[in-house]
Parts: sequence; C-alpha cells; structure tokens
Amino acid sequence: MQDSPLSNRQQVRPTSSSSDDSSTIYIACPWSPGGGGMYKVADYLIQCQAEHLPSGSARLRALDTRGSGGPQYSLWVLLMAIARIAAGRLQGNLAGVHVNLATRMSLFRKGTLIVACAAMGVPTVLHLHAQMNGFYDRLPAVLRWLTRWVFSLPQGVIVIGPGAKGFVIDVLHVPADRVHTIINGVPEPDGVPQAVPGSPLHRVLFLANLSDRKGLLDLLQALAHPALDTSCLIVTIAGGGNVAAYQAKARALGVSDLVRFEGWCDQRKVSRLLANSDLLVLPSHDEVLPLAILEAIAHGVAVVTTAVGEIPSLLTDGVDAVFVTVASPESIAAGMQKVLKTPGLKQTLTRNGRALHAQYFCLSSFFSNIASVHQKCFGVSSYMKETPPSVEDLQHRAGGDTMVSDDKPAAPEFKTRPEPL
Repeated sequence: MQDSPLSNRQQVRPTSSSSDDSSTIYIACPWSPGGGGMYKVADYLIQCQAEHLPSGSARLRALDTRGSGGPQYSLWVLLMAIARIAAGRLQGNLAGVHVNLATRMSLFRKGTLIVACAAMGVPTVLHLHAQMNGFYDRLPAVLRWLTRWVFSLPQGVIVIGPGAKGFVIDVLHVPADRVHTIINGVPEPDGVPQAVPGSPLHRVLFLANLSDRKGLLDLLQALAHPALDTSCLIVTIAGGGNVAAYQAKARALGVSDLVRFEGWCDQRKVSRLLANSDLLVLPSHDEVLPLAILEAIAHGVAVVTTAVGEIPSLLTDGVDAVFVTVASPESIAAGMQKVLKTPGLKQTLTRNGRALHAQYFCLSSFFSNIASVHQKCFGVSSYMKETPPSVEDLQHRAGGDTMVSDDKPAAPEFKTRPEPL
C-alpha cells in the first residue's frame, strides 16, 4: 500500500509541545481483550503515537463503548461514552470520533454512537472490521434501511479490502470519495526470531479465539489425518474460549499428546509464541483479514490459511501463504505437510511475507494512512513516535543471518491494490 500524502510529515520528528495544547480524537471500540482484533488495532494506534505532540495536532484517546460486564452494564458504558463526547464538544477540544464497528450488537452500539455524534455536530470516521454481506442480507428491511442511514452519516468510512469496499459503495450506497481502503498494520517483533537450527521439531501455532468458526475443530481433525506426519510436530493453541471442551475433543481424536493449550495470551506472550513458531495454521470459515496472519508474517512465520474474506485479495497461494479448503481436515493436513516437507517452501513463504509486511502491513504505513483520513475528515491528526528497528535491522546489528536475503523478490503485487488517499 502506498503511503498517504501525510507519510513524509509523519516521519519528521515534531517539536515538543504540551499534550494539553492538543485536541482529542476518540478511538471508540470495546476497550478490553474481549474486543478481539478490533481492540488490538485500536490499541496499536494509541501505543505508537508520539508522547509529545506539536501544536495544532490531535491526541488519540481510548473511548470504551462496551465494558466487560453484561448487557445492562454495556448500555451504561455506551451512555457514558456519549456523555464524554458531549463534554468534549462543549469544551471545544474534540476534533472527532473514530468509530470501530463490526456486526450484531456492535452495529447497534456504534450506530447509536454515530447518530449521537451527528446530532451534536461531531464529525466521525467509521472503521468497518467485518464482512457484513451475509449479516446485512438477513436483516429485516427496516434494519437494512437503518444500517444504510448510519453509514451515510460519517465523514469517512474505512474498509480493510476490496470486498468490503464494493459492499459499502454498491449496497450501502456510501459515496466512493468517502470510502478509504486501509489494511491493518501490526508492530515489528520485539526481537530477533528464535530459530532452532538443525532442530527436527516443527512448531505449529493456532492463534485465535477457540471456536469451530475459526477452524479449530478442523485443525484437530487434521492432526489425526494419516496424510500428516506428526512424528516431529508440536502444536500450540492460543486464544480465549472453552479450553476444556477442545481439550476433550483433542483427547477423543487421539491427538492430545501433540497439542498444548495456552488460553488467552496478552500481546507480549503472543509475540513470544510467534517468535518460537515455524508455522501458523488458521483455517477459518469466515474472516476479514485476521491480525494473527499479519502478526505471523511480521515475525517471519509461514502461514497456512483458508481463502476467505479479504485474505485472497492480499495474499497469494504458494507465494506468501498456502491456502487450504474451508472445513476440510484433509486439505489442512495436506497444506501443513506441503509447507513442512517441501524443501525451501517455508523459507520462500517467510521471505516473501516479510517483504509484504515491510511494504504494506507495517504499523508506520497504517498509522500514516489513518492520520491522512483524520486530517481529511477532522482537519487534524496525530503524530507517530519514532519507528522501531525492523527484524532485519536487529539481526544485522546482532551479526546474525538475515531472515530476508539480499536477493529477495519484490513484494507480490496485490490483486486489488488499495488506493492512496
């Protein structure tokens, strides 16, 4: 993805200024790990903004819209979020609200927030984190009309890929000049990947909420398939959910000795798990563009996944990932076997994946493009702090072998390249 027109400005170190001089842009989402990838994306944005901002800029601030309690508490948190927006509007220091939205109750809560902002004259940007097609089609006619109305209110709509862009423009009738395609970004790894030269073990990672929709049962069944050589396999399953239920399924399939369950993991532990993995397997039935895949690519971990959502428009089978069939343990087993046993394939996937991350999925490009939308819609934006060194930089300083060779190929061309803003 090409940098936005503000990219060069983001790379210039700003003159220090008191944060009290800055206006506020609220980043609205469920502000807890229960918010999943939406929460992580929002948290990454706030984590990487500069501590000291120049005059005339804006500070990104968290705005919780759900809380961690039941439905009644969630409603109270939403009302408090609207009250904070009203207070900012009255004080004159609120530039706008960046609303992260998915489907189901997220659409109701964030739709209410967007309508409240419109009533108060507060500009908004809607950031869509879901494939809405099927959900929207099942809604009654009146709710479809309300959905279209909610999407008509923000000054800008951010989508993750071409599929969502087409839906927002063609079905929800949002004007094309208000729709911006921005791929989510993820940070550089904390350190150099922990390769184990000469080790016979293959370290496989599943990183997602534990559910059949994420393909976990399919993966467990694939581990029991005769097409997969599991003699040197260690599988780590990380994510929140009903761990005991899937442990029981692993025992019933006779693969419990191959797997260990880590439960929910924070950002630091996820980074450690990825740094000690050879292969990420995520055979989801329904996705947009999972952060787990982008994080694996950033860490130089090969990826086996299903071609759902925006994945096939951004990744290429056999180049930077291996695609398998949805709900097919046989296909998953064959895909894993292909990566682990084909000479040089894993290295090719990781090399091309790292090149893809550097060009399109890095956090600096993501922050810069979000800042460009904020500047356009709110008239102001934040600044990113100094970009941390890449994995290749860290390896060079350590005198080790680089993960990406000097003769690496150019990053693969996207089938539908996100447009510059």
